[in-house]
Amino acid sequence: MTDILQELEARRAVARAGGGAARIEAQHGKGKLTARERIELLLDEGSFEEFDMFVAHRCTEFGMEQNRPAGDGVVTGWGTINGRMVYLYSQDFTVFGGSLSETHAQKICKIQDMALQNGAPLIGLNDSGGARIQEGVASLAGYAEVFQRNILASGVVPQISVIMGPCAGGAVYSPAITDFIFMVKDSSYMFVTGPDVVKTVTNEVVTAEELGGATTHTRRSSVADGAFDNDVEALAEVRRLVDFLPLNNRDRPPVRPFFDEVERIEESLDTLIPDNANTPYDIKELILKVADEGDFYEIQEDFAKNIVTGFIRLEGSTVGVVANQPMVLAGCLDIDASRKAARFVRFCDAFEIPLLTFVDVPGFLPGTGQEYGGVIKHGAKLLFAYGEATVPKVTVITRKAYGGAYDVMASKHLRGDVNYAWPTAEIAVMGARGATEILYRSELGEPEKIAARTKQYEDRFANPFVAAERGFVDEVIQPRSTRRRVCRAFAMLRGKRLSNPWKKHDNIPL
Repeated sequence: MTDILQELEARRAVARAGGGAARIEAQHGKGKLTARERIELLLDEGSFEEFDMFVAHRCTEFGMEQNRPAGDGVVTGWGTINGRMVYLYSQDFTVFGGSLSETHAQKICKIQDMALQNGAPLIGLNDSGGARIQEGVASLAGYAEVFQRNILASGVVPQISVIMGPCAGGAVYSPAITDFIFMVKDSSYMFVTGPDVVKTVTNEVVTAEELGGATTHTRRSSVADGAFDNDVEALAEVRRLVDFLPLNNRDRPPVRPFFDEVERIEESLDTLIPDNANTPYDIKELILKVADEGDFYEIQEDFAKNIVTGFIRLEGSTVGVVANQPMVLAGCLDIDASRKAARFVRFCDAFEIPLLTFVDVPGFLPGTGQEYGGVIKHGAKLLFAYGEATVPKVTVITRKAYGGAYDVMASKHLRGDVNYAWPTAEIAVMGARGATEILYRSELGEPEKIAARTKQYEDRFANPFVAAERGFVDEVIQPRSTRRRVCRAFAMLRGKRLSNPWKKHDNIPL
């Protein structure tokens, strides 16, 4: 019996060693942790339960039968993050460059099936050279099996991908289907075709970092939701994100103890809106002053900065926030902002996370670039997302809410549950100057008359009371009381039940 136990421990030691000391040292030399070190940092201490430690590939081509390391380049299993269950896989770059084989894929698929069946988030730590060339079409089939499970799990359990090394070719599509993608600066990249192929086909010379690095995907392409300085920071931020999310779509978002007064009054919010309607202010100040303990987890911070998305807690419960940012493009909606916010709203609705919307939007960004890029269809995505959402929706209009953009931003007409406005709100078809020049075109040559007409229009329409008279705004509130009013609104909506007409699925304007 002792011999058998010793053999078991010896085999485990070999499996845990991955590709061996030299390759582990090379991994550390690049500033990267190993697959198992990443798991230790991500999960609660001692909580990891590993599956398929001894699985080995079955390839006999190109002399592969001579090298069959245990685990086959991926570590899979389950554990806990702050006591809540998650499933995960962590690709091991020290074994065949983390490349995906048939058995490697089967290990990942097993974990995906368990996450779906048992209702817990799935986290993928990606560090792979792509499909294992020696296995040919079998590795491609493995990728497709993984993709199919990503699709079935979408909207059922949260899926988080962390890109911690190379991720190229077919490998990028599994993360692309997941809900959140995080990257590590200077050591991770994602692209469908690498720099060499790009040079061959298009004659463009580009580095891997420029083509698919963290900066590219967080600022330009919007593929990634966040980028962090190193493996340790990235894994810590994943732990923080998981704390905001429900385990699955039938579970409620987590509630944690909070140490902040619901009745807290923020006098400074009374002066947040500048006297000049064209002067910007930082909407994040409002978000932080409304949130429990000023804690805000922003999503896609570096992309489409004219709209802000992320998670806060109110009375200890998770709430998704969407807010126009007057500091960038005056808070206008454009193609990128619409796509960013629409995806976030749909995630929140899929997982029963209530939505809080702060509105200061002068309209959609004009111009040929936007029209040729399809701003109509992209703007409709956000409209569609808010309109189909059945979760509790609370909206606060702080300043401008003009034209179609007023409708799109969680208006009462898109089944907004509670819609508040500050006294500084301006709810109208357009700004006073533009409206006056259309209504009184015959007086354009007389500046004094136009100025008087503009002032008249502002007095009549540049306020929240016309909308309040019609019930489109439920209440005009004091800015200082925003936290209390919003918290009470969500408390009132905890029992909300609303369902859409039966359908196989909708056809959102993609």
